[in-house]
Amino acid sequence: MLRATLSMVRDLPRLHEIAVVLIRYGWGDVVRLIGIAGLLERAGRLLHWHSSNEIAQLDLPVRIRLALTELGPTFVKLGQILSTRVDVFPPSWIAEFEQLHSQVPPVSFDQILPELQAAWHQPLLELFDSFDETPFAAASIAQVHRARLRDGTPVVVKVRRPGILPKIEADLRILTHIAKLAEFELEEVRRYHPVQIVGQLRRSLMRELDLVKEARNMEAFAQRFAQDDTVHIPHVHTAFNNERVIVQEELVGVPGSDTARARAEGLDLQLLAARGGHAVLKMILMDGYFHADPHPGNVVFLPGNRVGMLDFGMVGRITDTRRDQLIDFLQALIQKDESGMLNVLTLWAGDAEIDEDHLAYDISELVFGYDNLSLKDIKVGPLLSEVAAMMRDNNLSLPPDLTLLFKALITLEGLGHQLDPDFHMVDNLTPFVARLLEQRYAPQALAKRAGKGLKEMAEILVGLPRDVARLFRQARRGRLRIDLDLKRLDHFGQQLVHASNRLTMGILTASLVVGSSIVMTVDAGPTLFGLPLFGLLGFLIAFFNSVWIILSIWRSGRD
Repeated sequence: MLRATLSMVRDLPRLHEIAVVLIRYGWGDVVRLIGIAGLLERAGRLLHWHSSNEIAQLDLPVRIRLALTELGPTFVKLGQILSTRVDVFPPSWIAEFEQLHSQVPPVSFDQILPELQAAWHQPLLELFDSFDETPFAAASIAQVHRARLRDGTPVVVKVRRPGILPKIEADLRILTHIAKLAEFELEEVRRYHPVQIVGQLRRSLMRELDLVKEARNMEAFAQRFAQDDTVHIPHVHTAFNNERVIVQEELVGVPGSDTARARAEGLDLQLLAARGGHAVLKMILMDGYFHADPHPGNVVFLPGNRVGMLDFGMVGRITDTRRDQLIDFLQALIQKDESGMLNVLTLWAGDAEIDEDHLAYDISELVFGYDNLSLKDIKVGPLLSEVAAMMRDNNLSLPPDLTLLFKALITLEGLGHQLDPDFHMVDNLTPFVARLLEQRYAPQALAKRAGKGLKEMAEILVGLPRDVARLFRQARRGRLRIDLDLKRLDHFGQQLVHASNRLTMGILTASLVVGSSIVMTVDAGPTLFGLPLFGLLGFLIAFFNSVWIILSIWRSGRD
């Protein structure tokens, strides 16, 4: 508790900035709820509790997006992560969060130069033949400059924004405190697992702040697509890379958002859509390691109808088990197997309490909507959006790896439709599913799974007598322990501790008053103003104890 308090005091300037922005965009109640208002006012930092009429008239999702944008990189990244939570937020909110992917104003070269010199400990002209001081792209974490190596090779230099690390660390401390408080106090927020979301935000930010990890991601993807000449991952100049800077090959082509230019330059948009879809599905279903944000800004169309991919700061991983669950869900949908779909969704929901009757009815409605549709007529993006909405309506949330996967597939299908209105994700998905099902039910795979199952069963049977014996020994010795997870029990215990402390102080104060009264009747000993000194000291200590008890009771009543 003391460490958390000291942390909050250390972050008071940033807390004040956050509180001012939240209040300006109509979130004063949140400021009061999390206790920032009282802390800042006691520190002498006044808050003005008014927002402008223009802001108040904006829709709630718009106000949230504007507030996140103004609060800086950490909160922009939080909005980007929330844009993957299609299981939590409706489409109108997701659309607003997705706008946080747009570019932000760049930092001047005078501010970037010290960061580059600290990264390389050498003057730029000793490393580069030329370096463009004007960035051609800027994001919340880093910005990108064009340059040319001493041998004439054109490259792009991605450099981290200066001074960003201390600010992000302070923001993460504050968000962790807010998430813990919200999860503890607000039951309606608890099901969204805010602490888990902040944890995901922390991991994502730490990965993106360390540009060496992004460079390693690019090298890993380049190796996986080394034999595929339809997809190009930029080459990384490893000798120049560190946690502050990446130097990589410049991809010269048409931005993924400029379909008109791609068509004018004679590129085959239908072929590009198919190749892009095939590449991302290969990452997901075959490699289990995928680009989690394949939006148009991260795609470049290259000559020869090749697809270039950029920005590997956000990547997702999917286990074999999760991949099998996704295939089982699609297969159950095609076969209209409602119980099979229910089993998969129950696995995805984890330990959450489920109203299975209500969920089963929603699954039945979903299946009815796809009745008489063949596999090729199913659009994966809308299907996943409906599944996410169904989870949201049943107060269930998806695991983080699935939210990234859903978002990547929805974004990919949207990009495919921009290039080719007749693009069907299922056309690309079907060969992968068929191959995976063939591998799953191949004799070798079945034998391997059977052997693994028998081995696990044998280990359980062999260890069962030992486990039972240990259980009885612990019970006989009185050491058998049963752990109960009771909500708010810690809080109740703290209240008991505070109450017992006040009771003890009250008893001591009463004892001091009685003892001092007795001492006042004794003529012996030192005196002050003609009164016994020890009696006066006892009354003085009792007075301060009484004041402390009154203030403690008053503060607990306010909390």
